[in-house]
Amino acid sequence: MNTILITGATGFVGGAVVEYILRQQLSSKNQLLLLVRADDNATGLARIIDNLRKFELSDEQLAAINEQSILTGDLSEPENFIQDPRLDNVTHVINCAAIASFGNNPAMWRVNVEGSLIFAKRMAQVKGLQRFVHVGTAMASMPDKDSVFYEGMPDNEHNEDLVQYTASKRAIENLVRTECPNLPFVVARPSIIVGHTQYGCQPSSSIFWVFMMAIKLKKFTCTLDDQVDVIPVDYCAMVLVKLCLAAELNHSFYHISSGEEMCTPFHEIDTSVAKANNTSRIISEYQQISYQEFTGIRKQFKDVLGPCNDKIILRAIKLYGGFAQLNVKFDNSRLLNMGIPKPAAFKSYIDKCVSSTRGQTISELMRVDFK
Repeated sequence: MNTILITGATGFVGGAVVEYILRQQLSSKNQLLLLVRADDNATGLARIIDNLRKFELSDEQLAAINEQSILTGDLSEPENFIQDPRLDNVTHVINCAAIASFGNNPAMWRVNVEGSLIFAKRMAQVKGLQRFVHVGTAMASMPDKDSVFYEGMPDNEHNEDLVQYTASKRAIENLVRTECPNLPFVVARPSIIVGHTQYGCQPSSSIFWVFMMAIKLKKFTCTLDDQVDVIPVDYCAMVLVKLCLAAELNHSFYHISSGEEMCTPFHEIDTSVAKANNTSRIISEYQQISYQEFTGIRKQFKDVLGPCNDKIILRAIKLYGGFAQLNVKFDNSRLLNMGIPKPAAFKSYIDKCVSSTRGQTISELMRVDFK
């Protein structure tokens, strides 16, 4: 029986990975070991279960996880768990854990780079380890504006990272490849992960609030014809598990993305949100304005968005506006060549994202991305 170690299972992507394994009954053939921050196994199990309930798993499905499935630890202090003897029995790793904040979290580099490298070095010593799938981010490539970034292309070092998060994810990939040459290391770089095809933003409102903020303001930094490469979290999870358990892989790097043909124009997002809310589209009123112009109307934010901190809203507009203006697509031919289907189009499940966030303010929804 395989032993699959999953980090980040109390988060959005990691939780979806565990959800997929439990729904597909893969836990009957694979033992799960879940790294979780907690003082003891009982508390760790409670944190995992609490997160998985957001994915509406049944009690019977959740019963496949118990206290023996828990490895207590934190990538910010890897020395506290890397001596656990159970790690020597691990056959597969899906490393989802990271501080995925676009804010200036002081622990980001310690977790995403330093602690992750120590963890990777420990797993490189495990003789029976067959694969270590590391979750990065497609934006770590620093793509050129209005481009298609193809798998196999080198990262654009002439461009600058918009946030430290993408820099940290690129740094750990390079360090592991250099310092852990014997690790069966496979990098999966998802594009923008928004919502779940069945449960919308119930598991997490990450990123979706940006679209709602732009629609409420009727202004943003991109045009309505610009496109965004969005995938649902359940598709991302499915791909991660398949990459992890595949008997053979032809590559050590994969995009998990919509690809060239499935990216969503912003005007389609507007149309889908309007349909879900039974309201009019904003297309005739929409204005593309610069970040500097937003600073001049900051006092209007509360009138439109409800209670909010205008400084944080401006920071969000600057960060996410920068990404929106890129209008970039990420090639996904390697997954398609494996026989993995294309992801569901964002517009096909926006209604679920809208219904699952109805009644919540922008300030409430955006907290997950500025922790």
